[in-house]
Amino acid sequence: MVKAAIIGATGLVGSNLLGLLISNNEYSSISIITRSLPKGLHQKVEHIPLNEGEYSFPADIDMAYCCLGTTIKKAGSKEAFLKIDLDMVVDFAQKAKNAGAKRFAVVSSIGANAKSKNFYLNTKGKVEEQLKAIGFERLVIVQPSLLLGKRNEKRFGEDMGKAIYSVFKFLFIGRLKKYKGIEAADVAKAMIVLAEHGSGIITVESNLLQNFSKEYKKL
Repeated sequence: MVKAAIIGATGLVGSNLLGLLISNNEYSSISIITRSLPKGLHQKVEHIPLNEGEYSFPADIDMAYCCLGTTIKKAGSKEAFLKIDLDMVVDFAQKAKNAGAKRFAVVSSIGANAKSKNFYLNTKGKVEEQLKAIGFERLVIVQPSLLLGKRNEKRFGEDMGKAIYSVFKFLFIGRLKKYKGIEAADVAKAMIVLAEHGSGIITVESNLLQNFSKEYKKL
């Protein structure tokens, strides 16, 4: 039986991931790290309070999933954004490793590059580099493009992107295929498939995530 930990379980990808793990009989317990206590927690879900970035990590974990992600607008500044999307992600990964987790999966972004001049993509690239140095038996980095699905919160930029995408999605073929929007549920399914199987480091871009999400249905 697998014991897992998730940070970012209330977000778009994280909430889908949590639902999948709850219904997966191979997972005996799931620890979720959130600021507030979610309603109607399943019996095999343990809530770990997150207070100003501090929390007590569970002692014995097999797998860890990181779905953290915010925006500069919501964070309030670039510095605050870095504390969440860089520092907290790496800290969570290190705590997971210390707690025995051999497998780790993280949501990054299409175009992530530590050398990019784009602040967001540069940050995601730095996260990927630091995670690779921790030494997991299996490290899964998923790089989705525009995430599709209903959020509990409003993100104006993302909503605009979805509206534009719905009009021009027919253009996302050939070289542009990897920028095609993807359902958050498919990202979550692909994360589980990739994390549970194989070894070493794997980075998967948005269009290929669709293929792995289909494998989840066959398991």
